[in-house]
Amino acid sequence: MHQNREKYRIYIDEVGNHDLKNVNNPNQRYLSLTGVIFELGYVAQILFPKLEALKTNFFRSHPDEPTVLHRKELVNKKPPFEALKEPAIANSFDQDLLSLLTELDYTVITVVIDKKKHKEQYLTWRFDPYHYCLQMIIERFVLFLKSNNKFGDVMCESRGGKEDIRLKKSFHRIFTEGTEFISHDIFSTYLTSSQLKVKPKANNISGLQIADLIAHPSYKRILSQKGRTDNLGRYGEQIVDILEGHKYYRGPSNQLWGYGKKWLP
Repeated sequence: MHQNREKYRIYIDEVGNHDLKNVNNPNQRYLSLTGVIFELGYVAQILFPKLEALKTNFFRSHPDEPTVLHRKELVNKKPPFEALKEPAIANSFDQDLLSLLTELDYTVITVVIDKKKHKEQYLTWRFDPYHYCLQMIIERFVLFLKSNNKFGDVMCESRGGKEDIRLKKSFHRIFTEGTEFISHDIFSTYLTSSQLKVKPKANNISGLQIADLIAHPSYKRILSQKGRTDNLGRYGEQIVDILEGHKYYRGPSNQLWGYGKKWLP
C-alpha cells in the first residue's frame, strides 16, 4: 500500500538529557527533541550532494574519511573545523550554511519539556521525559504524513547500547498500542516500520547533521518565547528566523504552536 507514494524520514536530535534528578539546576532543567523531515529521494539527489560539497569546500572532506558536522565542534572551531579560526573563512562558511538552510526543502518539529514541572505534576507515575518528547514528535510526524497523504519512518541519533534498546522498545510500543490521540491503525497506515532506526552521527547521515545544526537554536528560541530567557546569539537567531519563516510544521489553520513547536507539560 506504500509503494506509490513518496517516502519521508524524520531525523531526530536532542538537546539536554532525560535525567530527573537535577531538575532544579537551570542547566539540567529542560530537554528538547528536534525532528527534521526530508523526502528520501530528495536526500539522495539534493541534500547529501549539497552538504558534502559544503564540507569539501571548507574542510576538505573526502568520501573515504567524511567530515561529519557537529554544532559544538563547529562553534568551538575544534578539528576538523580549525579552518574556521580564520574570520574570513568562518564568515563565508556561516553565510553558505544559512543559504543552504534557507534553500533546502524540509519541515521541522521541536518539542521542549520542563522536567521540573513534569516531575512536580506527576508525583506517582511519570513518563520518561525523552520518551514523552519522542511520542509528541512521532504524533506530529504522522499528522504531517496524513495531511499530505505520504508515508515514512523515524531515525534517531544513537545514544548508546542500553538507551538505544529502551528507545526502540518505546517506539515499538507507541506504534503497536497507539496513543491517546492517534490509534495504532493510523500509525500503521502512515509509518512504514514498527522499528525505530538508530544510527550514530559518525555514519555521515545528512539528515542527522541538519538536525544537529538546528536543534540547539530552535530549543533556545522556544525557551526565550516561554520567558526562560537565554542568549541565542546573532547566528542562532538567524537560523531560527529561517525556521520560523517557512520551515516549522504548521497545522491546518497555519498554527505553529502545538504543531511545529510543542511545550510540555
